[in-house]
Amino acid sequence: MANVASTTASAGTEVTARALREAVFAGLITLGLFVLFVGLETDQNIRNELVLRQRWGLLAVFVAVATVGRFLIVAYVQPWLAQRKAARVAAPDIAKRESFFSRNFAKIAIVALVLYPPVILALVGVQGSLKWVDNFGIQILIYVMLAWGLNIVVGLAGLLDLGYVAFYAVGAYSYALLSSYFGLSFWVLLPIAGILAALWGVILGFPVLRLRGDYLAIVTLAFGEIIRLVLINWTEVTKGTFGVSGIAKATLFGIKFDASKDGFAALFGLPMSSAYYKIFLFYLILALALLTAFVTIRLRRMPIGRAWEALREDEIACRSLGINTTMTKLTAFATGAMFGGIAGSFFAVRQGFVSPESFVFLESAVILAIVVLGGMGSLTGIAIAAVVMVGGTEILRELTFLKVIFGPTFTPELYRMLIFGLAMVVVMVWKPRGFVGSREPTAFLHERKAISGSFTKEGHG
Repeated sequence: MANVASTTASAGTEVTARALREAVFAGLITLGLFVLFVGLETDQNIRNELVLRQRWGLLAVFVAVATVGRFLIVAYVQPWLAQRKAARVAAPDIAKRESFFSRNFAKIAIVALVLYPPVILALVGVQGSLKWVDNFGIQILIYVMLAWGLNIVVGLAGLLDLGYVAFYAVGAYSYALLSSYFGLSFWVLLPIAGILAALWGVILGFPVLRLRGDYLAIVTLAFGEIIRLVLINWTEVTKGTFGVSGIAKATLFGIKFDASKDGFAALFGLPMSSAYYKIFLFYLILALALLTAFVTIRLRRMPIGRAWEALREDEIACRSLGINTTMTKLTAFATGAMFGGIAGSFFAVRQGFVSPESFVFLESAVILAIVVLGGMGSLTGIAIAAVVMVGGTEILRELTFLKVIFGPTFTPELYRMLIFGLAMVVVMVWKPRGFVGSREPTAFLHERKAISGSFTKEGHG
C-alpha cells in the first residue's frame, strides 16, 4: 500500500511539474505572439501624427489566460479525460438507446424556430424584437442556408470551393438589377436568381472538370474574385462601389409592409412597425432553409446523391463503376450554386441595398468554416456551427461590460476573427470531424445505423 501511495504521489508531482513547464511555455509563446498585436496600438492624433499606445494590461490578461488555461488542461483536464477513456474501454460494451431528444432533435429545433418570433415579441415587445429577430434570427438562417448549399459541393461531392460567395453575389445582383430595371416582383425573381446562379455554377464547373484538391480551390477562389471585380468595374450596370439601392421589398400575397392604408399594419389594425416585415422575412428564410435541407436529403438518397459521395471518396473508382463524373461534378456545382443564388436574392430583399463589399473572400471563408466545423455532410452539425459562429459574433456586440475591463476603446466585435480561429483550433483538436462526425448511410441492409466519422474518408461524415 505504501508503494502504491508513493507511486501515486510521485505521478501527481510529475504531472504538476509538467503542467507548470507547459504553462510557462504557453505564456511565453502568447507573449511573443500578441506583444505587437495587443500590447501596442497605433493611432493618429489630431495633427495626423502616428501615436504608439501601450496596452500592457490587456496583454497581461491574454498571457495570464493562456498560462492558467494550459496549466488546468495539463494538470486536470487531460488526466480526467484519460481516466474516462480507460473506464470506457474497461466497461462492457452495452448498446445505448437514443434519448427522445436526440431522436427528435430536428423536429424540436423546427418547432422552436417557428415559436421564436412570438416568444421574442412577448418578452421584449414589438420594437425590442427587431434586433433579436433580425440579427440573431434572419442572419443566422441566411448562413445556415448558404452553408447547406456549399455542403452539397464540399461535403457531399468533395469539391473544395473557395469562391462560393460568387453565387451569393449573382443571386443578390440578379434580384437587385431585375427588380430595379424591369419592376419584377420578389416571388418571380426568387427562382430566376437561383437559375442564373446555377447557370454560373455550370460555367464554373466546365473549366475545372480535370482539377482537384488545391488546384480546384485556387480556380474557384479566382472565380469569386473575378465576379467581385466585375461588379466593381461594370459601373454602367452595377453602379460599381456605390452599389444598388432602393431595392423593392417582398410582399405577402400582394400586401406591402409599408405605412400606406393598404399596408400590412393598417390592414390588420396593428401599430406601424418594421418588426412585422422582419418577422415575415424570418419565416421566409426559415422556409427557404428547410427547403434546402429537404432537397439535400432527397438528393442524397437518389442515384445522383450516391454518385456525389462516390466521387468524394475516390474519383478513379467512381469512373471505373461507370459513373459520369462530368455530369456529377456539374450537377453538384449547379445545385449548390442555385441555393447560394436564392440566399443572395433574399439578402438583397432584406438589406434593400447591395454592393461588392458584401461579397468579399471573407464571406466564403466563413461559410466554408461553418461547413468544416459542423461536420462535412452533416446538416445538423452545420446548423449548430452557424448558430455558434454567427450568433457568437452578434453576442460580442452586446458584451459592452468588457469595456469596463479592457478600457473604453476596446471593441469586442473586432476580435471575432481571433475567436473564429480559436474555435477552429479547439474543434479540430477535440472533434476533428466537426460537431457532428457521424451520419446515417443512404443505403443500408435490414437496419439503419449511424456511422462514425472515423469510418469515412477524411472525416466526411
